[in-house]
Amino acid sequence: MSDIAQEPKSHHEHHTHLDAKSKAILNADAKLANPLRSIPYETLMNDVEVFAQERGLSHLLPVLKKGALVAQDADAYKRHDDMFTDEDRKFLEDEVNHRWRQTGTLYYTVVLSSLAAAVQGMDEAVINGAQLFYPSQFGMDTSTSRGSWLLGLINSAPYLCCATLSCWLTHPLNQWLGRKKTIFITCLISFLTCIWSAVTNTWWHLFISRFFLGFGIGPKSATVPVYAAECAPAAIRGALVMMWQMWTAFGIGFGDLIDLVFYFIPDSGGIKGLNWRLMLASAGIPGLIVCLQVLWAPESPRWLIGKGRYEDAFNELCRLRFSPVQAARDLYYIHILLEAENEMKKGRNRVVEMFTIPRNRNAALASWIVMFGQQFCGVNVIAYYSSNIFSQSGFSNTSALAATVGFGALNWLFAIPAIFTIDTFGRRNLLLFTFPCMAACLLITGFSFWDTFREGRIAGVSIGIYLFAVFYSPGEGPVPFTYSAEAFPLYIRDIGMSFATATTWFWNFVLSITWPSLVLAFKPQGAFGWYAAWCMILWFLILLFVRETKGKTLEELDQVFSVPARVHAAYGLRQIPYGIRKFILFQNPTPEDLYQAESESEESSNVGDDATKKEARQNVGAVP
Repeated sequence: MSDIAQEPKSHHEHHTHLDAKSKAILNADAKLANPLRSIPYETLMNDVEVFAQERGLSHLLPVLKKGALVAQDADAYKRHDDMFTDEDRKFLEDEVNHRWRQTGTLYYTVVLSSLAAAVQGMDEAVINGAQLFYPSQFGMDTSTSRGSWLLGLINSAPYLCCATLSCWLTHPLNQWLGRKKTIFITCLISFLTCIWSAVTNTWWHLFISRFFLGFGIGPKSATVPVYAAECAPAAIRGALVMMWQMWTAFGIGFGDLIDLVFYFIPDSGGIKGLNWRLMLASAGIPGLIVCLQVLWAPESPRWLIGKGRYEDAFNELCRLRFSPVQAARDLYYIHILLEAENEMKKGRNRVVEMFTIPRNRNAALASWIVMFGQQFCGVNVIAYYSSNIFSQSGFSNTSALAATVGFGALNWLFAIPAIFTIDTFGRRNLLLFTFPCMAACLLITGFSFWDTFREGRIAGVSIGIYLFAVFYSPGEGPVPFTYSAEAFPLYIRDIGMSFATATTWFWNFVLSITWPSLVLAFKPQGAFGWYAAWCMILWFLILLFVRETKGKTLEELDQVFSVPARVHAAYGLRQIPYGIRKFILFQNPTPEDLYQAESESEESSNVGDDATKKEARQNVGAVP
């Protein structure tokens, strides 16, 4: 349905009338889009001089002035020949023309972030193979109701911790310790708890160790993407944040491979269950590597500026950028943005406003749907239980683990194109296309268990699971975190992301604890049918309430999310006959234009300068 979101005008139009509070957000976001816009040259230079004097940076004043000019207008170096050297111009032009030509320190940070994501994936995946062995060793009969619930409880323990405790520690940990130390501590916790889980001898001891693993998973999942974004230049920031999902998928696949490798390890030295213990312990090794690696990584410049450590922030930016002018530009711009954001937060109850202001409430609803959908599409049923699923279909344990490696590999490989497709086809269109496909794949998987021939059953289950990975990885895999990060206005974005992250971990816990008992009660056919039904329910929820955010400015996003939910829902329903006529009957119906900007006079009173108003009027176009 890729054309549905790109509609020229028709007789269906909606004029977006903002309420007073939404107008205030639009005003503020217009300012936050670039607080330096329209400041006269002399005023800007005077502001920089005051800034340098107050922050003890007077020795950097010449480069700070150049940086402020480029922060205000990226092409300023072309108009101020007397201020910028040929070297300055070269680095500023390379930033645009060769955006992946970055410093070694930045790529060191990228490797660290990618490895931290792989740690996340391995922490989640190694239990997949271990659960073939530890239940029998701990006297858990998974064919009974009690045993199936205990299996689900142990497997879901980290996500229970994430949803109830650890995700809510992200903000205080980052405030007190900074990004580097938070990453260090969470990876150290991952390492220690993985070793701990490998030496347990009762089910409740294993549950406790895995519960504490959640303190390593939750804050890390929220901190590492933010750290990567705050260190990266704007030109590649989105792609680097997207890599979190891609390398988490790699970690899941690598964890599955580790399970297969250790499967054949025999008991030795009086240690019973050495193979599954090594599986669980191995997930901690990459965490230890990250702990060592992070010692030489730069701290987030934004965090340092927030703590008033401007000299340190400039030095870190010089490590992350090629030239002092780039470092000075980012230093001054981050400072101005933080000042504007702090001013916005004064006197506001941001948690309350996330749900009481319609624009924010619509963003929270859409974010909740995509985060809930990431779990209830059923992906982590396969990620956590695929070895059991393949085994039940007729595979031997060894073949089941090998088949699980195939799922992990496909999950990673098809996450790579998402870096490009998410900005080509749009978030909403990717979800609308892939959810029905995922539902069909789950039905194929579940219904294959009715096949009385072992070979046919194995083939059907394998095809269903593998095709599910192909459709999940470029759609519901990367979209939720990307969507949630851009849906909320800047002044509540940190709270909105905490809400979104806690949502996904809570439903992750629900899914992983209930799957064994769900299979026991309804058999694989009913259990997979349950999640296939949820895929279709989520398709309708996305159609009705999830708005497209691809390529939108902050001002445009405010217009998109200010359209009332009932209006957008009605628009979504009208897309169904449009899609049938266009994609099934191959007709050429006239698409619908849902949005139309407010009148010029209204925009003039609410959006900062004339250039911004003109851009907003031109760009608020056809959006689903």
